[in-house]
Amino acid sequence: MQNDEVSIHAFRLKPGQDLKKEIETYVQQHKTEAGWVMTCVGSVMQYHLRFANQPNETKTNGHFEIVSLVGTVSINGSHLHMSVSDSTGKTIGGHLPDGNLIYTTAEIVIGEGKQLIFTRENDGTTEWEELQVRKKN
Repeated sequence: MQNDEVSIHAFRLKPGQDLKKEIETYVQQHKTEAGWVMTCVGSVMQYHLRFANQPNETKTNGHFEIVSLVGTVSINGSHLHMSVSDSTGKTIGGHLPDGNLIYTTAEIVIGEGKQLIFTRENDGTTEWEELQVRKKN
Protein backbone atom coordinates (compact mmCIF):
# COMPACT_ATOMS: atom_id res chain seq x y z
CA MET A 1 0.00 0.00 0.00
CA GLN A 2 1.28 3.47 -0.84
CA ASN A 3 0.19 7.07 -1.07
CA ASP A 4 2.19 10.29 -1.26
CA GLU A 5 2.97 10.26 2.45
CA VAL A 6 3.07 6.66 3.71
CA SER A 7 4.00 3.25 2.32
CA ILE A 8 3.30 -0.06 4.03
CA HIS A 9 5.70 -2.98 3.55
CA ALA A 10 4.78 -6.51 4.63
CA PHE A 11 7.00 -9.57 4.41
CA ARG A 12 7.59 -12.93 6.04
CA LEU A 13 10.76 -14.58 7.28
CA LYS A 14 11.27 -18.34 7.30
CA PRO A 15 12.99 -20.79 9.66
CA GLY A 16 16.69 -20.17 10.24
CA GLN A 17 16.76 -16.59 8.96
CA ASP A 18 18.30 -13.90 11.18
CA LEU A 19 15.61 -11.42 12.22
CA LYS A 20 17.69 -8.23 12.33
CA LYS A 21 19.86 -9.03 9.31
CA GLU A 22 16.81 -9.76 7.17
CA ILE A 23 15.05 -6.56 8.25
CA GLU A 24 18.18 -4.57 7.44
CA THR A 25 18.49 -6.31 4.05
CA TYR A 26 14.85 -5.52 3.26
CA VAL A 27 15.31 -1.87 4.26
CA GLN A 28 18.42 -1.56 2.07
CA GLN A 29 16.78 -3.28 -0.93
CA HIS A 30 13.72 -1.02 -0.71
CA LYS A 31 15.77 2.11 0.04
CA THR A 32 13.67 2.88 3.11
CA GLU A 33 14.74 6.26 4.49
CA ALA A 34 12.23 6.69 7.33
CA GLY A 35 10.55 3.51 8.53
CA TRP A 36 9.12 2.05 11.72
CA VAL A 37 8.05 -1.43 12.73
CA MET A 38 4.25 -1.52 12.90
CA THR A 39 3.99 -5.14 13.99
CA CYS A 40 5.86 -8.42 14.09
CA VAL A 41 4.63 -11.81 15.23
CA GLY A 42 6.46 -15.10 15.03
CA SER A 43 8.98 -17.13 16.94
CA VAL A 44 12.71 -17.54 17.44
CA MET A 45 14.78 -20.61 18.36
CA GLN A 46 17.07 -18.46 20.47
CA TYR A 47 16.91 -14.93 21.70
CA HIS A 48 19.91 -12.66 21.59
CA LEU A 49 19.31 -9.36 23.41
CA ARG A 50 21.20 -6.59 25.14
CA PHE A 51 19.38 -5.66 28.33
CA ALA A 52 19.04 -2.10 29.63
CA ASN A 53 22.29 -0.47 30.76
CA GLN A 54 24.33 -3.64 30.17
CA PRO A 55 27.52 -3.69 28.08
CA ASN A 56 27.17 -7.32 26.97
CA GLU A 57 24.49 -9.24 25.13
CA THR A 58 22.66 -12.34 26.42
CA LYS A 59 21.86 -15.36 24.25
CA THR A 60 19.51 -18.17 25.29
CA ASN A 61 18.47 -21.19 23.22
CA GLY A 62 14.91 -22.53 23.24
CA HIS A 63 11.61 -21.69 21.58
CA PHE A 64 10.28 -18.19 22.16
CA GLU A 65 7.30 -16.26 20.84
CA ILE A 66 7.99 -12.76 19.51
CA VAL A 67 5.45 -10.69 21.43
CA SER A 68 6.79 -7.29 20.41
CA LEU A 69 9.25 -5.78 17.96
CA VAL A 70 9.47 -1.99 17.86
CA GLY A 71 11.81 0.61 16.51
CA THR A 72 12.92 2.78 13.62
CA VAL A 73 14.53 1.50 10.42
CA SER A 74 16.42 3.35 7.72
CA ILE A 75 19.15 2.89 5.15
CA ASN A 76 20.97 5.37 7.41
CA GLY A 77 20.76 3.16 10.53
CA SER A 78 18.14 1.38 12.59
CA HIS A 79 17.29 0.95 16.28
CA LEU A 80 15.18 -2.06 17.28
CA HIS A 81 13.95 -3.60 20.56
CA MET A 82 12.26 -6.98 20.94
CA SER A 83 10.30 -8.81 23.63
CA VAL A 84 9.91 -12.58 23.64
CA SER A 85 8.04 -14.99 25.88
CA ASP A 86 8.80 -18.60 26.81
CA SER A 87 6.45 -21.58 27.23
CA THR A 88 5.41 -20.36 30.68
CA GLY A 89 4.64 -16.83 29.49
CA LYS A 90 7.72 -15.30 31.09
CA THR A 91 8.55 -12.29 28.95
CA ILE A 92 11.88 -10.56 28.52
CA GLY A 93 13.05 -7.81 26.20
CA GLY A 94 15.88 -5.56 25.16
CA HIS A 95 17.94 -4.13 22.32
CA LEU A 96 17.95 -6.34 19.20
CA PRO A 97 21.39 -7.39 17.88
CA ASP A 98 22.06 -9.97 15.16
CA GLY A 99 21.64 -13.62 16.13
CA ASN A 100 17.88 -13.99 16.65
CA LEU A 101 17.12 -16.97 14.42
CA ILE A 102 13.57 -17.60 13.25
CA TYR A 103 11.95 -20.80 14.52
CA THR A 104 8.69 -21.05 12.54
CA THR A 105 8.05 -17.63 10.99
CA ALA A 106 8.19 -13.88 11.48
CA GLU A 107 5.46 -11.77 9.91
CA ILE A 108 6.68 -8.19 9.71
CA VAL A 109 4.90 -4.98 8.73
CA ILE A 110 6.91 -1.77 8.30
CA GLY A 111 5.48 1.71 7.75
CA GLU A 112 7.48 4.28 5.82
CA GLY A 113 7.11 8.07 5.92
CA LYS A 114 7.76 9.20 2.35
CA GLN A 115 8.29 12.85 3.33
CA LEU A 116 10.95 12.10 5.99
CA ILE A 117 14.57 11.04 6.30
CA PHE A 118 15.86 9.29 9.44
CA THR A 119 19.56 9.42 10.29
CA ARG A 120 21.50 8.41 13.40
CA GLU A 121 24.00 11.01 14.56
CA ASN A 122 25.79 12.04 17.69
CA ASP A 123 24.18 15.38 18.52
CA GLY A 124 25.88 15.86 21.88
CA THR A 125 22.83 15.05 24.02
CA THR A 126 24.13 11.52 24.75
CA GLU A 127 27.24 9.53 23.92
CA TRP A 128 25.26 7.54 21.32
CA GLU A 129 24.22 8.15 17.75
CA GLU A 130 20.57 9.14 18.21
CA LEU A 131 17.66 9.45 15.81
CA GLN A 132 17.54 12.67 13.78
CA VAL A 133 14.39 13.37 11.75
CA ARG A 134 14.40 15.63 8.70
CA LYS A 135 11.78 16.53 6.16
CA LYS A 136 12.57 15.91 2.50
CA ASN A 137 12.81 19.03 0.36
